[in-house]
Amino acid sequence: MAPSAKPTTPCCKTDAATSKAEHRSLDIEHASSQTGMKSSFPPAAEKGATITSEAASGDLSISEWVPSADIHALDNLATTAVSGKGVLLLQNRLTHPLDPLSQEEVVVASETVRAAGASPEIRDAMRFMEVTLNEPKKEVVALADAYFFPPYQPSYRSSKAKIGAIIPLQLPPRQARLTVYNLRTNETSIWVVELTEVHAVTRGGRHRGKVKSCKIVPEVQPSMDAEEYALCEATVKNYGPFQEAMKRRGIENMDLVMVDTWCAGYFSEEDAPHRRLAKPLLFCRTESDCPMENGYARPVEGILIVVDLQNMKVIEFQDHRFVPLPAPDPLRNYTPSHLSSGLRTDIKPLHITQPKGPSFRVNGYAVEWQKWNFRVGFTPREGLVLHSIAYNDGSRGRRSIAHRISFVEMVVPYGDPKDPHYRKNAFDAGEDGLGKNAHSLKKGCDCLGCIHYFDAYISSFKGSVEKIENAICLHEEDHGMLWKHQDWRTGLCEVRRSRRLTVSFICTVANYEYGFFWHFYQDGKFEAEVKLTGILSLGALQPQEVRKHGTIIAPGLYAPVHQHFFVARLDMAVDSKPGEAANQVVEVNVRSEKKGPENPHSNAFYAEERLLRSELQACRDCDALSSRHWIVRNTRTVNRTGQLTGYKLVPGSNCLPLLGEEAKCLRRAAFLKHNLWVTQYHPQEQYPGGEFPNQNPRVGDGLPTWVKQDRNLEEANVVLWYVFGVTHVPRLEDWPVMPVEHVGFSLMPHGFFNCSPAIDVPPTENQDDLESTTQNGGKKDEQSSLQTVIISKL
Repeated sequence: MAPSAKPTTPCCKTDAATSKAEHRSLDIEHASSQTGMKSSFPPAAEKGATITSEAASGDLSISEWVPSADIHALDNLATTAVSGKGVLLLQNRLTHPLDPLSQEEVVVASETVRAAGASPEIRDAMRFMEVTLNEPKKEVVALADAYFFPPYQPSYRSSKAKIGAIIPLQLPPRQARLTVYNLRTNETSIWVVELTEVHAVTRGGRHRGKVKSCKIVPEVQPSMDAEEYALCEATVKNYGPFQEAMKRRGIENMDLVMVDTWCAGYFSEEDAPHRRLAKPLLFCRTESDCPMENGYARPVEGILIVVDLQNMKVIEFQDHRFVPLPAPDPLRNYTPSHLSSGLRTDIKPLHITQPKGPSFRVNGYAVEWQKWNFRVGFTPREGLVLHSIAYNDGSRGRRSIAHRISFVEMVVPYGDPKDPHYRKNAFDAGEDGLGKNAHSLKKGCDCLGCIHYFDAYISSFKGSVEKIENAICLHEEDHGMLWKHQDWRTGLCEVRRSRRLTVSFICTVANYEYGFFWHFYQDGKFEAEVKLTGILSLGALQPQEVRKHGTIIAPGLYAPVHQHFFVARLDMAVDSKPGEAANQVVEVNVRSEKKGPENPHSNAFYAEERLLRSELQACRDCDALSSRHWIVRNTRTVNRTGQLTGYKLVPGSNCLPLLGEEAKCLRRAAFLKHNLWVTQYHPQEQYPGGEFPNQNPRVGDGLPTWVKQDRNLEEANVVLWYVFGVTHVPRLEDWPVMPVEHVGFSLMPHGFFNCSPAIDVPPTENQDDLESTTQNGGKKDEQSSLQTVIISKL
């Protein structure tokens, strides 16, 4: 769309009868019951009553339809402030404001934007890179949670003086946010569409969206799409000079060639975003008809290709260094038919069953498990997102821990200075999209037990809807011992087994697979885990060549050393209501005390706390030697000892980038320089390297620039950005497919509870393993089972 073009809203009439029917059901009785208030509304305003369309649309003040005698009762209702106005949630609503976009909503959003194009040429050239929910303000989420998560209620700050203000009777309409690339103009635009009448699509009607805003973003390139990958591969294979170069390497069949469409990154002004570029990596399968042939075992080196993705043509080609293709490695393939030794035959079945079903409950995208509850979300860029994470703490009610958590970026720099490996520094979330590459998971392979799956809907390149079936997996896992103590005097023992709730998704980005997991435990802890697997990105060697920057995997084949970095964005809300500025971050280091009068035996050490008062102070690194960790505390809530309640971030294994200060990758990934960043919440600060890292020429975009404001963190709405990674020195055992490597961190209650929240977990006397047959010489070991039950009851 040209910059001067003004978006036009499609002409469509509102179905007044349907709109009125949607908003006429008022659940006043429900709202009042959650506050303990007796309903004294007149019959005309009780549950199921119909009011005027003016009231339903918020055109009447509250005093016009609620008797003045009952105005004071509204102070006890679920009211809060949105844009300076009081809000009262009284309608029945099935869609929570944080639910991911439905299939119909994606269609409405994309078709609304396409219809707003200034000309047929502009409309035909629109490519939909990302269509996602435009998440509402935190105050709106608080209002919705008051309805969807009873008995939780937001704080009430209404007064007589303000009660006459206009109070809408419905949540604001849902909105979609679209990133659109125009193939004709090479422009990227951001659209916000109000989803006014999505139901019209299901009835065969036209789209009923409304364009709220459209902004051209200059000098950026959005993420790539799978259709571009395929077109780029075809373009390279059909390029005459490339075919000649492959013939010199003994390859004439282009069907054997694999072209991985990597983003160009930014290394010089030639990579500037005024052109949409790719610099593919090349591989070649052997003469095999097997669809699972491992083509990554034969990298093609010495050829540099630059492809203009806007026009799909090769704009630069160099065959500057002849490197023969590695000979086919007999160990390159991983399917059963290729294993000369065959499969193992001594593995007995292992069944994971839950005869009475799982302990979790799912209602739409809302999940409840024991005392945990949260909402599941999904975006094309981040994949799995968790919202409104809270813990039901008995008489203290539903206590918030985090507003929103997700993995927002992943960077993989390689340590070989030679071409093409120095160019390999993929931003797999910002350049490709973790969610767009998510798997359709399969029971028994990716997950075991009683599984609940969530589907995901994303927009295709041209605006249609693609469904990722079973994109997110939710299930319970046994996790060994939770707690145990045996009295050595009496021999009596109490022991509890631990289980955890796991929500996850898995994606493939070119040669690597990544599994992203959030685990919730019965002791109030939850943790992030990333599982890395897949196939190494390899390089070819000249005869007798040796490189110190990698590991030789097979003759003529080596794997460069590299690092994987992940960034978790943790929008915290410890004991806070959404949007409430009541958190602070404290760093804790364990120090040794010097010998002296207070430490005569030189054995003293203690935990030293330091409040991170501003954003620049909060740029911190891990220190395993001092057991460094960070605590997010609520500044207004205390536990039974008078200390502030909190949750602590406990690092796992970690590293920092081994790149030099002048490395081109660090221009775009300066956020890798620290393991922890803390910022004051701002709705536009979502991604650590900025929204558009692809071909980004700006140095230090994102976090390094935001923290220069040095905003106050002593009592704020804080966001933690935790950067964690692994340095991968490849092993022969990583070939042909790398066994899973684990990396992550945990968030644990620290003074959040008055004692262990796991103390009320019951003994597992009815667990399946006690009901099943224990083999002991072919007979059931009844005595062993009986003793176990007796001990657990004692």
